[in-house]
Amino acid sequence: MALSESSGYGIIAGSVLFFLLASYATLFSAVLPLTGLYALDAIAQDKHYKYFILLAIPTTAYFIIVNWVGWQYYQNS
Repeated sequence: MALSESSGYGIIAGSVLFFLLASYATLFSAVLPLTGLYALDAIAQDKHYKYFILLAIPTTAYFIIVNWVGWQYYQNS
């Protein structure tokens, strides 16, 4: 089933919104004031798990690439 053009724009808009909110919560909250929104302020004040998602993204990408390369070696051996 093909996605319509408007759903593609929705995915892009959602991705940009998530990127901006996550950037504030993890990176810019140290220099900007709190927003008053409970979820963003809770992440902004966290000192331990704040950067977990940022570190999990490249780790997951690395795992997927290594897993794919290993599967290619297995198939071609």
